[in-house]
Amino acid sequence: MTTFLTNEALHQKTSQELTAILYEACLTNLENASQLMDEKNFIGANELLQKASDIIHRLGAGINYEAGIIADQLDQVYNYIADKLIEANVKKDKSILEEVIKLLTMLMSSWNEAMKTKHNVQAKGIRQKTLAYESNSVYE
Repeated sequence: MTTFLTNEALHQKTSQELTAILYEACLTNLENASQLMDEKNFIGANELLQKASDIIHRLGAGINYEAGIIADQLDQVYNYIADKLIEANVKKDKSILEEVIKLLTMLMSSWNEAMKTKHNVQAKGIRQKTLAYESNSVYE
């Protein structure tokens, strides 16, 4: 994770922003674990893979199942990633880890793009409401 967050700063984040932070932290742990595997530091890699696995489980626990089929599919992806992390850790197989990194990178990118889109839609809605209010207001 590239930025340090205090507890107070974390409490001010939306659930969507916290999800983005978890994705980033998980990806950082996976990339560092991959590097440690290259260095044959399997104990360090194991610790980082366990942290990444914990994050994936937390992401899965935070799924809003009211979102419908997408939530169910996301749950399946998280379960797949969790299984692959265990397999990569047991086998010390970097190719499995690279598959997980690629998948998580796509998820993180999609999540961040969705957050931007939502923010732009909200800002547009606010501007439209402001313009409507101003056009209906009587100025003297």
